[in-house]
Amino acid sequence: MPALDTNVILRYVVKDDPKQTRVAQRYIEQHAEAGDTLFLSTSVVLETEWVLRSVYGFSKDDVIAVFVGLLEAREMTFQDEATIERAVHRYREFNLDFADCLHLATAETFGQLPLASFEKKARGIDGFEALTG
Repeated sequence: MPALDTNVILRYVVKDDPKQTRVAQRYIEQHAEAGDTLFLSTSVVLETEWVLRSVYGFSKDDVIAVFVGLLEAREMTFQDEATIERAVHRYREFNLDFADCLHLATAETFGQLPLASFEKKARGIDGFEALTG
């Protein structure tokens, strides 16, 4: 199963480079037509969120929509889909950065709670242990 890098996902979603967008779309479509799935690692998901938000100015709602679309796409498979779904849910629910939501979702997946953090926004959220100092 081929894996996709962040830059391929970005071209597919953002469509900011016409040539690379066509190549990315064709690559994804060819694999989808062949019945293949394309692998997205957790690190690619995390980097994709960061680039969409910080470089392209996507809003939180827009980022969530991108991830929901990718999660629903039959041709995409994730390193840990349940964790990504949980992270997207937490991101929608709380005023936290996506990275913090992913860290919490990963700790939950592995039964390693609480997640100790100095993140002030995490105070009072189940699963976090707020540290002060």
